[in-house]
Amino acid sequence: MRIIFMGTPEFAVPTLDALVEAGHDVVAAYSQPPRAGGRRGKALTPSPVHARAQALGIEVRTPLSFRKDPDAVAAFAALEADVAVVAAYGLILPVSVLEAPRLGCMNVHASLLPRWRGAAPIQRAILAGDAETGVGIMQMEAGLDTGPVRLEGRTPVAGKTAGELTDELAAMGARLMVQVLADPDAYPSVAQAEDGVTYASKIDKAETRLDFAQDAEAVARQVLAFNPPGAFFEAAGERVRVLAADIVEGGGSAGVVLDDALTIACSTGAIRPTSVQRAGRGVMTTTELLNGFPIPAGTQL
Repeated sequence: MRIIFMGTPEFAVPTLDALVEAGHDVVAAYSQPPRAGGRRGKALTPSPVHARAQALGIEVRTPLSFRKDPDAVAAFAALEADVAVVAAYGLILPVSVLEAPRLGCMNVHASLLPRWRGAAPIQRAILAGDAETGVGIMQMEAGLDTGPVRLEGRTPVAGKTAGELTDELAAMGARLMVQVLADPDAYPSVAQAEDGVTYASKIDKAETRLDFAQDAEAVARQVLAFNPPGAFFEAAGERVRVLAADIVEGGGSAGVVLDDALTIACSTGAIRPTSVQRAGRGVMTTTELLNGFPIPAGTQL
């Protein structure tokens, strides 16, 4: 097929690669414009999709908007694509774009719709304690992730970090998208259920602070959901990221360190971090942290 690809983060790269490997003609890749990065934020850094598309010799386009730029819409339509494949692109697509390709726009969405429509479905599924999540190949329409689904895959959530789950769902989505495009008629669109709609709002940085007023299981889910880059607590005025933690027995006032092994009381139960990171340092075990940065029993975090 003649395909336009639209994506930005690392999550979208496996789908782009899969389309090329399947022999499709990716005539252009659309991505978010390069952002400030590097030292002091001065260098402009292309997105992972932008960089990968360039490496594959695919033309890259980075419009700031379609809604406010009729020329961008016209240039999109002029590509005369069979389909546009979208994966975490990050721009709202107007109807004029959604309807331009012969088969419209198909999206790789990382949840079991209608649960977790929106920006952060993977983190929200972990935080909510969902037993499973997955990927849907959705036929896009004007609403926010409201379109019918052609095919979906499922996977258990328990014990996986957001990074691990993102990698798994990215690979799954790439595979399912290629499967649908091989024979679109074999995967007719099925409307989403009207019940069970939830919205995965964008993660606010404040949410990544560990909330020990929750029970230990909820705090442990925070650790999983925000790795990477890591949920955190503050001690002695310094931020410490927690990349892994165990749920353990213990009780006390929420946020109080219970022993010299950094067992931390939650509203019910306790957690004990096992992998941590101080600002500007590498990842280390909790024992290594405490050797150079004591956090004694009785400390209120």
